[in-house]
Amino acid sequence: MRLTPRGVGLLASAAALLAAGFWFGYPELTMLGSAAAIATGCAFAHAAWRPGLSVSRVADPDRVARGEPATMTLTVRNSGRLPSASLIAEDRCGARPVPVPLLRLRPGHDTTVSYPVPTHRRGVIPVGPLRVTRRDALGLVSLARAHGETAKVWVHPRIHHLTAVPAGVARSLDGRLDRVPHGTITFDSLREYVVGDELRRVHWRTSAKVGELMVREDLDTSLPQLVVLLDDRASAHPRESVDETFESACEAAASVVAAAVREDVPVTLQMVSGGGGTADFLDRLAEAELHRDGDLHTATNRLRQQRLGDTLVYLTGPGGGADLGLIGALRGSYPAVVVGVFGSDGPTSAAVDGMIVLDAKDGAAFAAEWEGVERW
Repeated sequence: MRLTPRGVGLLASAAALLAAGFWFGYPELTMLGSAAAIATGCAFAHAAWRPGLSVSRVADPDRVARGEPATMTLTVRNSGRLPSASLIAEDRCGARPVPVPLLRLRPGHDTTVSYPVPTHRRGVIPVGPLRVTRRDALGLVSLARAHGETAKVWVHPRIHHLTAVPAGVARSLDGRLDRVPHGTITFDSLREYVVGDELRRVHWRTSAKVGELMVREDLDTSLPQLVVLLDDRASAHPRESVDETFESACEAAASVVAAAVREDVPVTLQMVSGGGGTADFLDRLAEAELHRDGDLHTATNRLRQQRLGDTLVYLTGPGGGADLGLIGALRGSYPAVVVGVFGSDGPTSAAVDGMIVLDAKDGAAFAAEWEGVERW
């Protein structure tokens, strides 16, 4: 609650009039000062009354690709018993204020307002809460209160369609590495029979020993396992090009992950700054931000120890071209290494023989170069 400039002036006038009236003995000045003080007190009491409003909001949809339309629908209901006067309401959509008209909202009634959510930038857009400002009739006091919860809209990176997926790298028993496009099936483990399992997968010899049906679990040793490493270091994306290079790297990461998921290929998304996993890829890419404390040495050591797959896709900006030696050193753990460099001034030379380096201007150019790789 705060006094408006008009309220400050009236309150100062009330104090001056009361002081002058009592000091010089003028009852008229005392009466005027008392009236001004009473008006200010009534304004405080009027503004302090809290209207009974319930607020709900629905985003349609709440997850979109960058540039796709999204709409926020806000419903405000007067759940109180007394009629509500016209209120000044404002919703927050990211950093943008959105006016919401609440004109004589009667008890038990509601009003609905819909407005577009800006999706021109990747990220997580917080929406709300609704701020309702109440003022008295004279405009002396104003009080703003928050109503309702805050919703979020995830703006994912654009996905460029990729048809090519790296072939699996089969590890044979004698230690050789063979590229097998169709895969090889080998025995992995045994488990109990479950209704619906094919009888041809029952391992009868083991079933006879344990006294219950046991089923073989097979494993495709040549099934590729992709690891996408997104360089989210601020040093890898210069300030003048951060809006282009980092956004392009996020688009490339989303495209590779989407292609892997579509082809049922196991994939893991890692950030140089830390963190990783196999779930909610697009949400994590929407939340991705640049970090000044990211360390590529720590990230490569982590990947070397964990050995999460056989194909590593490293996506960086122009500032990360000098660190390709660290990525190339991972070829002992990841036989196939693909590097995407965005925004570089010239072609980037491969730091290690056999490492595929794709220089691209943006996500669309990366997708075109990815499709042109002959080794897939």
